[in-house]
Amino acid sequence: MFGPMIDGERVRLVPPDEDMLPRFCGWFADPEVTRYLMLRFPPSPKMEAEWLDAIARSQTEIVWAISIDERGVIGTIGLHALDWRSRRAETGTLIGEKGEWGKGYAGEAVRLRTRYAFTELGLEKLTTRVFAENAGSRRALEKAGYRQYGLARRDEWRGGRWHDLWLAEVLRDEWLAAQSASGESV
Repeated sequence: MFGPMIDGERVRLVPPDEDMLPRFCGWFADPEVTRYLMLRFPPSPKMEAEWLDAIARSQTEIVWAISIDERGVIGTIGLHALDWRSRRAETGTLIGEKGEWGKGYAGEAVRLRTRYAFTELGLEKLTTRVFAENAGSRRALEKAGYRQYGLARRDEWRGGRWHDLWLAEVLRDEWLAAQSASGESV
């Protein structure tokens, strides 16, 4: 399913649509953009259209496009493998526009998604897996309250070598306590 529109200070999470798919395909064809994704090969336009249709029907995936002002869509973010009974989900974030890397957009999008997951969906825990050397993603997640709970050593083969994956989670009660301590409204 697609997530509802959520406005932040600098980013807006919006439901993805077919007009965005060519941009997505461009990102996924760029090895620099996909070096930290679990994606090995770029999808075709037809595959992306099928993915969008599958997401629209899914009860275990919620996806948004990340949009900023007049520049439009710069990435995607989602809740995946939603387990409604155990109230948990896996998370993923991509800033596909390389010119927007390092500007804090991912961090804000992660905070918006985390707030939505805990306050609107009532989830208890969010987990993520990030290439250990992807310092930008780790920083964005840590600012949203994620904490490392493990390291999957030599877990992904990419670029002719093994990579460790940083495993992190954020729990609802700890996130709520951090929001209260920082004076942020929930």
